[in-house]
Amino acid sequence: MSPLALLRGARRRVLLIALAGGVPLALALGLLMVRVAGFDTGSVALTLALLAVAAFATWRARRLDARWLVARLDAQPRFEDSADLLFAAPQTLNPLQQRQRARIEQRLRATPPDLRPRWPWPRLLACVAVALLVVAASVLWPRGTPGAPAGSHGGNPAAVASTAPPALRGTRLEVTPPAYTGQAASAGEKLDARALQGSRLHWQLRFAPQPQRAWLQFHDGRRLPLQRDGERWQASETLQRSGLYRIVAEPALVEPGRAWRLEVVPDRPPQVKVIEPAQTLTQAAPHQRRWPLRFEASDDFGVAAGAVLELTTAKGSGENIDFQQRRVALSGSGTATARRFAYDVDLAALGVGPGDEVVARLGVRDNRAPQPQEARSPSLILRLPSEQEVQTSDLEGAIKKVMPAYFRSQRQIILDAETLLKQRGTLDADTFTRRSDAIGVDQRILRLRYGQFLGEEAEGGAKPPPTGDHAPTADAATSEHAHDDGHDHADTSDGSAPAFGSATDVLAEYGHTHDHAEAATLLDPQTRAILKAALDQMWQSEGELRQGHPDKALPYAYKALGFIKQVQQAERIYLARVGPELPPIDMARRMGGKREGLGNRGLRLPPRDRGDATPADAWRALATADAAVDLDALSRWLDAHPQAVPDPLDIAAAIDELRQQPDCRTCRQRLRDQLWPALPRAPGPPARRDAADAMGRRYLDALATPQEAAR
Repeated sequence: MSPLALLRGARRRVLLIALAGGVPLALALGLLMVRVAGFDTGSVALTLALLAVAAFATWRARRLDARWLVARLDAQPRFEDSADLLFAAPQTLNPLQQRQRARIEQRLRATPPDLRPRWPWPRLLACVAVALLVVAASVLWPRGTPGAPAGSHGGNPAAVASTAPPALRGTRLEVTPPAYTGQAASAGEKLDARALQGSRLHWQLRFAPQPQRAWLQFHDGRRLPLQRDGERWQASETLQRSGLYRIVAEPALVEPGRAWRLEVVPDRPPQVKVIEPAQTLTQAAPHQRRWPLRFEASDDFGVAAGAVLELTTAKGSGENIDFQQRRVALSGSGTATARRFAYDVDLAALGVGPGDEVVARLGVRDNRAPQPQEARSPSLILRLPSEQEVQTSDLEGAIKKVMPAYFRSQRQIILDAETLLKQRGTLDADTFTRRSDAIGVDQRILRLRYGQFLGEEAEGGAKPPPTGDHAPTADAATSEHAHDDGHDHADTSDGSAPAFGSATDVLAEYGHTHDHAEAATLLDPQTRAILKAALDQMWQSEGELRQGHPDKALPYAYKALGFIKQVQQAERIYLARVGPELPPIDMARRMGGKREGLGNRGLRLPPRDRGDATPADAWRALATADAAVDLDALSRWLDAHPQAVPDPLDIAAAIDELRQQPDCRTCRQRLRDQLWPALPRAPGPPARRDAADAMGRRYLDALATPQEAAR
């Protein structure tokens, strides 16, 4: 056996001796304090006594160190006063000392000595006897109220118990959550509780002396009787709603105590998240056969293993639409708190065709008992392409869409181009070029839309046959601003004179001038120049995008966006003048002062609903110290409008406190302060008109008379 093992055995024996003598004394002291000063004080005294015994035992055990062990070993002759060699470093010993150490270790292993101290039975028995005496004194201690005057009631404990008011000596509240949560029960001395709805509450109370009867009084008027079981009073209830309660006994308690809170934590319904598809509206690809659906349902206390997928099909068009619903049972995978549901919808089995729609929605339930909560996912829509769209997709190389599904802005074109550049590494060359060309088509459409403000017209339409003597050239027919409005414009670029009497030439010269930007625009020259510059940049951006170079198109797109912002911020925009259409003035009534037939021009505000004035009346009554307050009406209002205040339990506690102490001014002020958020807000004055900007001031100055302008 090693020296350290001998030391550990001796320390363990000293520790056990100290605990065997001190623990009975600590328990007896704690029982005595419980009997004398109550359960709370006794619990504190017992804890402190046990901590003191443990500290004393640890101190006694740590006094046995290596020096003590060497002294005990040297006390035996067979170790030849060489026990200190066992604790020395081997490299510091000479050969003779190393040989002596080996001899000591051999003798120690052969016959290890027992260095543990003997059990001091007389002292231990004395400690146990003292503890028993203290326990007997605790049992025989009279159950009087602490601080009662000596000699009252002739020193008769029975008389004291029968006449003294009861006092609350011990409390215990056990909260058992519902079984479906899987949580363990908790217990403590605090009578406040914040638990899940449906939890089981069990109270255990101790009184000294015992009252005739006791109950729990809730703030809404309910009573929960306490049943006596020996020295304890017990009651149980299922927590369904938040509230306040007090402990009431007959005869009344020495100290009524405060109101205790019971706060309900509602069980939240499960949450359903759609994993696939990423969007709620999905456009099916041509000839698509299956539609994959992936969901994830989560809940704090578990989701049911099964779920129901509702599939609704809409077939037909116009007013002849037929709806069919199907329900598919699904089984989830994963943990109980986060389950995943997957299903692949067979479109052929549903019998849907081109132009039809399929709507999917998943419904899940949690494990709440007895009534589970249900949640549904967002509706997912799969829209199958119509026959025309299918034919268009088959001829994608020959047919090009003229207009996109929506009109994109210049900022959206920039974002699409930047996104395409980020995805260049993951796309093949053909796909990259095709997507860049699609963005270029959007840029072209946007350029044409802005070009309409400068008198330009849509391009790409069918050209009517020429009616003049000279047909347009090929360049003119394919130019950016070629006309497609159905008018015939003769080409006179070669310098030939117009034919005499030609209706086309007369119309081109006198009647139709929409090709001239200066004549067709409503913008001032400066704004028109900025818009022209924006169109030029759009043209450059379109060209680069159509060639598959979005990186080269971005600088032009950014410049076009800057010019567009300048156009939007232009101060002067000329609009067509339209004369006002006012009724004719009756000159017979002019300057006569007659007001017959005129309506009432006074501005009247509609009457405002005053609402429930209970909190306002109570707030005003609480301002006066001697004014009566209808607390019952205020309690009924609070039960009917719990959402009108941040914390209804705080106001209920203030009402209960004022009921217990009607003359307490602090209680009145506290309740008045808490009613402030529930008071109706006073209607504000009419909103002031915004101050005129620069354009508005110029307009007002133009309306002013010369005399007013001079002033």
